[in-house]
Amino acid sequence: MTINVGDKAPSFSLRNTEKEVVSSEDFTGKPLVVLFFPLAFTSVCTNELCGVRDDKSYYDGIGAQVIGISVDSLFTLEKFKKEQEYNFPLLSDWNKETCRAFGAIYEDFVLEMKGVAKRAAFVIDGNGIVQYAEVLDSAGDLPNFDKIKTTLNNLV
Repeated sequence: MTINVGDKAPSFSLRNTEKEVVSSEDFTGKPLVVLFFPLAFTSVCTNELCGVRDDKSYYDGIGAQVIGISVDSLFTLEKFKKEQEYNFPLLSDWNKETCRAFGAIYEDFVLEMKGVAKRAAFVIDGNGIVQYAEVLDSAGDLPNFDKIKTTLNNLV
């Protein structure tokens, strides 16, 4: 499935690193940046999320929430978040339902791994409508954070 700008974002309920259920409805009324990433502890994923961590004041300043989603277990994500001092929620899509709903999954990945999240970025407005969508085929590429910020600035 492909998600395009103007589409209603798929709803989701996933567990965070504190083992609490986080739902898409929790973000109603405020902009949400959803970042899918392939695997915790890999260099590109770490660099991407550290950049978001270091720029968190920007997102807070405009009232936007950022979440990261991968197919890693919530226990792996808990360790990853703690070690890297991430200041935003990481959610486990262990069952791969949310990645599939957003069209952000490698059915076949490297080293015979199957069902790994693609690197992707979505900006969802407070009404649940996708305002920015970027799904990358190469796990080595990063989302265009300049375009993400431009989209967010246009929402506030």
